[in-house]
Amino acid sequence: MLVLVLDSSTPAVTAALAEITADAVLPRAQRSVVDARAHGELLAPQVAEVLAEAGARPADLTAVVVGLGPGPFTGLRVGLVTAASMGQVLGIPTYGVGSLDAIGHAATHPRSDAAPEIGPVLVATDARRREIYWAVYDLTGERLVGPSVDAPAAVAQRARELAVRVAVGEGAQRYADILGLPPRAGLDYPPPYALAELAADRVRDGAPGDHLTPLYLRRPDAVAAAGRKPVLQ
Repeated sequence: MLVLVLDSSTPAVTAALAEITADAVLPRAQRSVVDARAHGELLAPQVAEVLAEAGARPADLTAVVVGLGPGPFTGLRVGLVTAASMGQVLGIPTYGVGSLDAIGHAATHPRSDAAPEIGPVLVATDARRREIYWAVYDLTGERLVGPSVDAPAAVAQRARELAVRVAVGEGAQRYADILGLPPRAGLDYPPPYALAELAADRVRDGAPGDHLTPLYLRRPDAVAAAGRKPVLQ
């Protein structure tokens, strides 16, 4: 079963193809570019590129998996709209996965020879406004707390209470001095294979597609004016 994987919840704009078998998730092609201002321009060409690299057509897709965030309003909705549109046009299910959950899964289920973590893991991505999106995961990848958005100092206090030993994600790198946790390199953004793995059982079972609800966690920066102002004062 060939699955398209999308994520635009962070500055990394990602499209990938994964083959889901009875007992594995096999990466087939991937494109990821870090550009916080070009989600809309980058994602559609990336989809075309990964399909071409794998010698596949849209009609070959079984499902679309997409990161639900949390993330900034403008970037996050690009991936969700793309996933929903492709699912509707192709008549295939769409499955949502928490983007922080994907990083937490990758940190606790390494696909390489990396040593497993030895305590709870903090996942933090940049939420702008000197805040981070964050959640804490146990060694099985289960979420213990979150997702939430807070100032790094508040997260540091919560992490100490939960005996967190290590942090991953772009936010963990950016605010390592405030969080007081050693940041693990290589997991700044949601890995597409982890998104696919977290949706794999639903794909195998042919489960009904999800209603893709984004995790914004706060209101967008742009808001409607409270009322009309007179031209002349």
